Amino acid sequence: MTLDFLSPVAKEVVAHAKLQDKQSLGNVISFYQKESEFPEIKKGSVVIIGVLENRNDINYLGEKLSFNEFRKAFVELFPGNWSAEIVDAGDIKPGETVADTYFALKKVVEAVIKLGAIPFVLGGSQDLSYGMYRAYDNLDQMVNMVSVDAKFDLKDPSEGIKNNNYMNSIIVDEPNNLINFSNIGFQTYYNSQEEIDLLEKLYFEAYRLGEVTNNLSLIEPLTRDADLVSFDIASIQASELSSGIGYRSPNGFTGKEACAIARYAGVSNTVSSFGVFEMNAKMSASGVMLIAQMLWYFIEGVHCRIVEPSLSADNAYKKYIVPSQDYDFVFYESQISNRWWVKLPDNEQENNNIKKHSLLSCTQEDYLIACDQQIPKRIYKAFRKNLI
Repeated sequence: MTLDFLSPVAKEVVAHAKLQDKQSLGNVISFYQKESEFPEIKKGSVVIIGVLENRNDINYLGEKLSFNEFRKAFVELFPGNWSAEIVDAGDIKPGETVADTYFALKKVVEAVIKLGAIPFVLGGSQDLSYGMYRAYDNLDQMVNMVSVDAKFDLKDPSEGIKNNNYMNSIIVDEPNNLINFSNIGFQTYYNSQEEIDLLEKLYFEAYRLGEVTNNLSLIEPLTRDADLVSFDIASIQASELSSGIGYRSPNGFTGKEACAIARYAGVSNTVSSFGVFEMNAKMSASGVMLIAQMLWYFIEGVHCRIVEPSLSADNAYKKYIVPSQDYDFVFYESQISNRWWVKLPDNEQENNNIKKHSLLSCTQEDYLIACDQQIPKRIYKAFRKNLI
């Protein structure tokens, strides 16, 4: 591990953990406690990383961050019917500049992923997602990013990266590793028409809050294809997070829905990093516990991951061909998990990285829509993007 960038977990947190029931998470987690001694990170483990950075928050007024209360809440919980390895790697302190913090986060996340573990990043302002995204620069892969956010964070970037415009840097900056971006839970009145039109032009996906809460299963195919999931907790109803200060939106996801989204992310075989952002000192004790429970559900999801066999495996999938005027849709249904995929058209252009992602996660409903000679919105966008 890149220990130079990490500071140990506070002694008060470790002491609080040891006071909990012997079967609680407090006596299961391996803590980074001493500068010279770092716990072993095993393949498949979940690694908690705090990032004490919020200077690029557009509302930053000099407040300091601490995740001690979150950690105290989490260690009080009991594990489910799983035996996941959990490591608390401590915190990344703010660098001399915010760019230094991004670099430190990039290096730590990259190191954890290379060990076969999954970093759970707890941060201040959501622009830290940029540092997580840059961690994939040296991992030889394109990135499918999912953001749970009421806003697209595509505001004017002329004054540099902020938590309301960081997506511009992810989309534009080189090296460009972004293969797809999906937003879950946007609220129209927080986003300009220009931003909405830009996502459509790029064939990115965006799902309104009401659309998602009416059918939470819409999230599953999105997270199943994701590599990085960034969760802005301001997308949760303000009443669930604070006593009336700091978080303003009366509309948003409930605590139950937030935990369900975290579990969907955990179940995905491709999600290799998960970040929860916009933490601040104004959260209530119940809000802090909600974030702790989101981590609990994420870990449970990781434990429930199912490794699907290859498409060539005998009797592992049912194959459905749906003829249409221009293209024959080929769907696959797993006989193990009952999950669905659709094959994307091949694109043999040398500079097209999307050909490596020839299957798109979908649902049985998408198959039935295709049978009615209609193209589901998500499949249409993927097809268009793959042919560019």
